[in-house]
Amino acid sequence: MSSKFDIVVYGATGYTGQLVAEYLAAQYAGDSALTWAMAGRSRDKLASVRGAIGAPADTPLIVADAADPASLRAMVDQAKLVITTVGPYQLYGSDLLAACVDTGTDYMDLCGEPIWLKQMIDRHDAAAKASGARILVSCGFDSVPFELGAFFVQEEARRAFGAPAPRVKGRVRDISWKFSGGTSASARVTFEAVAQDLSLVSILKNPFAFTPGFEGPKQPRGNKPVFEEDLQSWAAPFAMATLNTRNVHRSNMLMGFPYGRDFVYDEMVLTGAGEEGQANAKRVMAANSEKTGPEALKPGEGPSKEERDNGHYDLLYVAIAPDGRQARAAIKGDLDPGYASTAKIISECAICLLRDTPDVPGGFWTPGAAMQHKLIKRLVDHAGLTFAVEK
Repeated sequence: MSSKFDIVVYGATGYTGQLVAEYLAAQYAGDSALTWAMAGRSRDKLASVRGAIGAPADTPLIVADAADPASLRAMVDQAKLVITTVGPYQLYGSDLLAACVDTGTDYMDLCGEPIWLKQMIDRHDAAAKASGARILVSCGFDSVPFELGAFFVQEEARRAFGAPAPRVKGRVRDISWKFSGGTSASARVTFEAVAQDLSLVSILKNPFAFTPGFEGPKQPRGNKPVFEEDLQSWAAPFAMATLNTRNVHRSNMLMGFPYGRDFVYDEMVLTGAGEEGQANAKRVMAANSEKTGPEALKPGEGPSKEERDNGHYDLLYVAIAPDGRQARAAIKGDLDPGYASTAKIISECAICLLRDTPDVPGGFWTPGAAMQHKLIKRLVDHAGLTFAVEK
């Protein structure tokens, strides 16, 4: 069955989904070769959003509801690729993902839920390979810049050392953002699931949860402030590390272990030197718990346009050779990471998969492993990211 649309944005009436639809409408307004549609539970709300974002009046609208699997299947049948921003995915995503796997339809999400991702990989990877469905997960700020940061700095390590580095540090050097309401909700639902089934704790503790059949070396826990001599800075736990580190290890596996089977990787937030840096590290730890507490943003809530436009992030990647030599790279984004940058990233991931990497086979992929240099180029050209070697 030939698909009517290249891309269907499911959840287009939600906060992040609306930003994705707005980006596609603006960035690809003159691209007659791209066909896309907006999908959600209410036709009236979809029509209202279509007008609010300045999308063409004839932009197709599809009514689909996570509570109605038949409507999801009807939506999937019309798409080459579905972008879904409807989370928490463990509550609202399983039927849609299964429909994409079953029909061989490409799929992308913004999932930050390690337990659900592990369950979906185990349940559907073989079927996706058989049907040809390319299932790409965590296609936003978590985890694309981090996954590609490891990839990019390892390229520099090969140039500088003649071999990939067995140790890479991912460090958040600067960030201005509001933690995603959807991410906060996903974390709360995950904690609730663990409270009901303590066996799930093992998934959250295992840095190789996404690499079935492979267990690498012991990894840094990154769960308390430390002073890093080589960076001359205190480092604090990073809220997204539990997800990102697992995606980086899966990426290494999917690409055939170009970083080696003894690869060690962690992520933390740099907070500065001295007593002030130590105090900042403690404040970061406290702020992490607040991101999922009662004061956290709710799904559908988010920063103003001014706040999104004024956001940014600066990630430092350090590859360390066995003899102590270092290669460094910076990955930067020019917008609020949780929303504005994420909307651009997942949109360009979709375009890249369809246009630049059509030969990627079916199965569960991380975006960086699937698209590598081609995705870096597209993010630099269109999404406001920069990748640079640092001395």
